[in-house]
Amino acid sequence: MSELTGLPSLSRRSFLQVSSAALACHFLTEAVMAQDATLHITYPDGAVRINANENPLGPCAAAREAVTAAAALGGRYHFNLTDELINTFVQQQGLKRENVMAYAGSTPGLYYTVAAFTSPKASFVTAEPGYEAGVGAAKAVGARVVNVALTKTWAHDVKAMLTAAPDAGVFYVCTPNNPTGTLTSHEDVEYLVEHKPKGSVVLIDEAYIHFSDASSCIDLVKSDKDVVVLRTFSKLYGMAGLRCGFAIARPDLLKKLVAYGGSNPMPVTACAAATVSLKEPDLVAERKAANTKVREATFSWLDKNGYTYSPSVCNCFMLKAGKPAKEVIAAMAKQNVFIGRPWPSMPDWVRITVGTQDEMEHFQTAFQKFMKGTAAGHVYDPTLERDLDGVIVTA
Repeated sequence: MSELTGLPSLSRRSFLQVSSAALACHFLTEAVMAQDATLHITYPDGAVRINANENPLGPCAAAREAVTAAAALGGRYHFNLTDELINTFVQQQGLKRENVMAYAGSTPGLYYTVAAFTSPKASFVTAEPGYEAGVGAAKAVGARVVNVALTKTWAHDVKAMLTAAPDAGVFYVCTPNNPTGTLTSHEDVEYLVEHKPKGSVVLIDEAYIHFSDASSCIDLVKSDKDVVVLRTFSKLYGMAGLRCGFAIARPDLLKKLVAYGGSNPMPVTACAAATVSLKEPDLVAERKAANTKVREATFSWLDKNGYTYSPSVCNCFMLKAGKPAKEVIAAMAKQNVFIGRPWPSMPDWVRITVGTQDEMEHFQTAFQKFMKGTAAGHVYDPTLERDLDGVIVTA
């Protein structure tokens, strides 16, 4: 009997079924969701791509050089590069080597955690609006999905999450939250950890934490709590296409993820780029400052023009258009500006990624034209947009 799931150990057949289901979820990433929202189009020249929470700066110069050098090593497995990456991270964070597993992005760690700790008897609890990838993993293993609305201050409502699912296997907290860019306090996460049902885990997604001043929950790992913390190099580090991330937890929790994946070496290019990025002393501060400057300038423009948005502290935010999101997305695309998708609870809002200052100025012009009805061809054409209902998206 598993102490953490309350379920008997998996038989070989059921293990393979669950593993296959979890692996199938790999296709439901932010990139997939963003692609689905734009019909897998080839972006026109000069397109403003602020739809997938990517970093327009890409990998830093040192990371690009490291990728070029590492490419020649691609013909062999290099476990030592994965070890070097993890060792660099744990030394910086004051962790132990056994607390960290490296994956191709944070998504595998998310899926594996959901697959390991949820089931038909152990629910998956998440926020609405929130990052949906875990929902797909939960459905794949037959777990009940419980969506709990954010508070009026845009934080995860941890008390409501506890009340809604006394049978929970995983409580998922993305902070800063995708898509709103808003924070859930460390105090609230601690409350959730201390009051959750026995045998459940709190999955804390810190994909966007580098953009904010928030305190990390890695200290809860150091305190041996029932938590799994996710980190990625896709956002601030600009490595969405290179795929590199971590799952951080107690060794006994990570061991349960290994059943679904984790023994393979990482791509050599991702390891090389991530390792040197961690060693760049000013990279996080510089990119955080750059993103903050553009985001706040965008918010000033939105305020000046009377638009409503979520009080984001990272590189994405929700913007209220007051019109069906699909109409907004399609009309903006006609102006060569590609914006993010809607969420079920916010059908007249769209998600906007913070791009460069030039990109955000193009966005402002296009959005203002649409809202004032002066954009050429702004009338919604349903043939331009696929139905997003039920789609699990990436980023």
